Amino acid sequence: MQDFARYIPHTEEDCKEMLETIGVKTTEDLFEPVPNKYRLNKPLNLPLPLSEPDLLRHMQGLQSPVVSGERWSSFLGGGAYHHFIPSVVSSLTSRSEFYTAYTPYQPEISQGTLQAIFEYQTLMCQLTGMEVSNASMYDGASSLAEAVLMAQRITKRKKILLSQAVHPEYRRVIQTYIDPDQQEIVPIPYQKKEGTTDPKALSDHLGEDVSAVVIQSPNFFGVIEDLQSIAEKAHQQGALFVVGFSEAAAYGILAPPGPLGADIVVGEGQSLGIPVSYGGPYLGIFTTWDKFVRQMPGRLVGETVDLEGRRGFVLTLATREQHIRRERATSNICTNEGLCALIATVYLSTLGKRGLKELALMNLSKAEYAKKTISQVRGCKVHFSSPAFNEFVLETEREPEKILGALTKQRILGGLSLRKYYPELNRHLLVTVTETNTKEEIDRWAVAVREILNLK
Repeated sequence: MQDFARYIPHTEEDCKEMLETIGVKTTEDLFEPVPNKYRLNKPLNLPLPLSEPDLLRHMQGLQSPVVSGERWSSFLGGGAYHHFIPSVVSSLTSRSEFYTAYTPYQPEISQGTLQAIFEYQTLMCQLTGMEVSNASMYDGASSLAEAVLMAQRITKRKKILLSQAVHPEYRRVIQTYIDPDQQEIVPIPYQKKEGTTDPKALSDHLGEDVSAVVIQSPNFFGVIEDLQSIAEKAHQQGALFVVGFSEAAAYGILAPPGPLGADIVVGEGQSLGIPVSYGGPYLGIFTTWDKFVRQMPGRLVGETVDLEGRRGFVLTLATREQHIRRERATSNICTNEGLCALIATVYLSTLGKRGLKELALMNLSKAEYAKKTISQVRGCKVHFSSPAFNEFVLETEREPEKILGALTKQRILGGLSLRKYYPELNRHLLVTVTETNTKEEIDRWAVAVREILNLK
């Protein structure tokens, strides 16, 4: 009985009580009517246990057999990341009571939803090192744009210093959000060798008219920025420091931006248990300090007590024109992203601090292995020298579109061409490696690239 205790909910005391109730001493006594010759007296000849990802991969192979090496491999990233999602996440979040993600306006009948959002906010604050979080943003891009608007409301200044190492699509959304008559975006270039935001250019543009310095870390190239030094420079001029991210899993090992000097931390939560789909749904994370909470967009769930002193949850702040006077509203964001927030909550609760750290370390180590492996291929080199997380920029001798096209014929999605976003990086690929990429897949990708380059 002891060997199977981990798979059943009954304690040893429960089992003892049940056995006493039916009048037997041990579990073995229950099988006394079965003759010994028909009973198994040795362990089953089974293979060693597999991890959940390996087991699912094995079962999928049995369901849809493919010739070895012909399964699709993906090294795509750039804001959408393929991570393993434990089965418990979909099992819990697919329950019917969670399907409707509408705003919990009536707390007396929405305590479950409100508590789930409250727990989500707590986890986001722990992840980013900030004090308050909302649960209302559509995605990382709109979160970053809302952070820029919030910084202007707080500082009453017009100029925004925006790093060109921020995700290019996030930068486009910011440009769409702002009023050109009220705000000015000043692009800050990245360093050609390191891949980080140029500190000299940043210092040259910093002044008393700057409302916010906007940095992404890990940035679009996967490179980790020096947040603390940038925060010090921004604060010396009275500007707010806004930190964005598109790969939330990185903060399993990176220091959170809050203690490093960030004033607003926003980003994309798709990595936290939400599958890669056709562009969504995504999850916008938005966190800040308590002193700025009145300027934070979206909704905030708080904890309180009822008239009888019992713990309860309510919508504490809802700074939309739907709830308050239009001129006082901070945003017209109208979603609470309830289901996606719940997924992230279950996912992080399943992994825990230790699990998230192990996940991040796996991403880092596999990406470093991919760097080392591809660097041995003639005609390829890692472009930036700064430390990165699970993405890196690969420079090749051939045009990236031709390499990617040839890789596709071998069922490999080999990376993302940067030519569209950065014309100066016209022979460069953004390559992403997560814990889902096996060593065999990485090796097969490197061999395929070598063969393609040799055929030029």
